[in-house]
Amino acid sequence: MPGKLYIVPTPVGNLDDMTPRAVAVLRQVSLILAEDTRTSAVLMRHFGIDTPMRAHHKFNEHESLDGVMERLQGGAQLALVSDAGTPGISDPGFLLARECRRRGIEVETLPGATAFVPALVNSGLPCERFVFEGFLPQKKGRAARLEALKTQQRTMVFYESPLRLVKTLQQLADTFGPDREASVSREISKLHNTTHNGTLAQLVDHFTATPPRGEIVVVVAGCQPPQGAKVDKYAQFKQRNNTDTNSSLLENETD
Repeated sequence: MPGKLYIVPTPVGNLDDMTPRAVAVLRQVSLILAEDTRTSAVLMRHFGIDTPMRAHHKFNEHESLDGVMERLQGGAQLALVSDAGTPGISDPGFLLARECRRRGIEVETLPGATAFVPALVNSGLPCERFVFEGFLPQKKGRAARLEALKTQQRTMVFYESPLRLVKTLQQLADTFGPDREASVSREISKLHNTTHNGTLAQLVDHFTATPPRGEIVVVVAGCQPPQGAKVDKYAQFKQRNNTDTNSSLLENETD
């Protein structure tokens, strides 16, 4: 009987964000695959979890995949954790989940911590529709990606390191315009978490004067439709009706 893979979120800052269910799953599985066993060991000690761990990260996940799949197909129950947050969200996880799907092995992802959701809500920018971009390409394709997002009308969410934040904000301002509204959240759920709102130009000035530290989430407002442009909220229904009508006509002609 095939085993099961649990994808388990871990706190992005405050250890109290760890759910009782996550602790129970990590105690019951036979092996924990950890992005960094040294980082995860701190969490395991805090919650009294003594389950064996093995490193599973972006540098070895391709090589270790077959061995992990053999365990799962042999009936083992395994858990995957990253250093913080939900595995698969800008962290290892996708490759393993996809292979489980291909081989018919059950995957269960527990709900839990992830940094971009509180940052998005904290921003005060529209969050009923948004696009998560994760980390932008560092070199090749970066300018092209920003240019492609220039006319994106949904709120955009990015991850960034403190060392690259000012450079990224300046590139966003150069591409999207300095007056585009944005938000920068750092150290989500930790003791010194902060959120700064303003235009991209204002945020460049602020973080140039006050270099940031910690994990960063950047939220940027989408491009606004041209002034005076009318949005037809019934467009999708009209399109659907036209498609249905065309299909009916085609069927009649075929008959």
